[in-house]
Amino acid sequence: MSVTLVPSLPTRSGAAPAPSRSLDVLGVPGEINLDYAASAPCARAAADAVTELLPWYASVHRGAGALSRHCTLAYERARQTVGDFFGARAEDHVVFTRNTTDALNLLARALPAGTTVVTFAGEHHANLLPWPRGSVRLPVPADPAGAVRDLAAALTELRRDSNAALPVLVAVTGASNVTGERWPVAELARVAHRHGARIALDAAQLAPHAPVDLLALDVDYLAVSGHKLYAPFGAGVLIGRADWLDPAPPYLAGGGATSHVGPATHDVTWATGPARHEGGTPNLVGAVALAAVCTALAEADRAGLAAGEQALLARLRTGLAALPHVVELRTFGPDAPRVGIVSFVVAGRDSAEVAAHLAAEHRIGVRDGLFCAHPLARRLLTEAAGRTGRRDLPPTALRASIGLGSTTAEVDRLLAALAALG
Repeated sequence: MSVTLVPSLPTRSGAAPAPSRSLDVLGVPGEINLDYAASAPCARAAADAVTELLPWYASVHRGAGALSRHCTLAYERARQTVGDFFGARAEDHVVFTRNTTDALNLLARALPAGTTVVTFAGEHHANLLPWPRGSVRLPVPADPAGAVRDLAAALTELRRDSNAALPVLVAVTGASNVTGERWPVAELARVAHRHGARIALDAAQLAPHAPVDLLALDVDYLAVSGHKLYAPFGAGVLIGRADWLDPAPPYLAGGGATSHVGPATHDVTWATGPARHEGGTPNLVGAVALAAVCTALAEADRAGLAAGEQALLARLRTGLAALPHVVELRTFGPDAPRVGIVSFVVAGRDSAEVAAHLAAEHRIGVRDGLFCAHPLARRLLTEAAGRTGRRDLPPTALRASIGLGSTTAEVDRLLAALAALG
């Protein structure tokens, strides 16, 4: 099967915003990929960086030879590049993980004893399931302002009813993986800090579409997946404050996480810094690929890319709204800011069957199901039925998501295929 490069996203005028070729993405001729929110295609920057590295591939932090020293330098340079891209503070740790789920599980393991975690019910499972018992799950708000109000009320109540000295962590998404709607992260961070809480940001869906800066947003922890950021080589990252990470038991006990192991069973001194939570041979290839994409995005016209994506997203949503048998899912109002993700249902049609039809008959790939956000997706399906008065909506949904390389022609092909189902 041949592989080609898909041009970057056009702007509103139809002309490409002229990013470097490093932000071209790999694709298969004839196949329309509208499932970026699950796994984005590979950017040329990532593929080129890996290809250049592979002849040198050797151990990291474990050898004196030229290859090992080259790879160790590449790995630590990748850490610096990724940290700089996301605005890491000088005292922050940048810990390489497998993905966002892995990063948030690491943070959950590192929480100080007695920490209460506050989340919203609209989160991806990665930001719902890792947290300890006793965590607070707030209802899905009707709008971004409601999220800020609800968090302020919850933290006020929590501080009044519990030991004020115990730590609190607020864990929120930057953009919903179900609807693409953006959350008011900076405002939520201000509320959290006003009540003496910390905040962790799941930026898996936001980072591929918009700049994310820890310092600007004033968040304490940030989790990101490389496979959603055009670097599909198995790396993610947790960036954040060291004072919770350094005292915590290592996420993975093993080589690299120790500074001393004595003859007694428990005679172990664990490393400090990122190494403490990166036991075992690190994913050098994934780290280098992710850093290469970060570099390419940092050099690109992000505003131009975002404008092109928003124009294409508007075309998609307008087209879906024109189909009488299609209903879009949403948490906030129809005009709320969002990234290139749209979930919808086709009335009277099973979503899995629609997805299979699109793939088999039109070579269009979309996602179907509840998108690893079951509480939110089920709520939105119920809300859509109430909003439209329809009783023939299926119990699961479809999701189309776009990004670098997506085109008007691809969106139009999807709309035409859905129109033919009517």
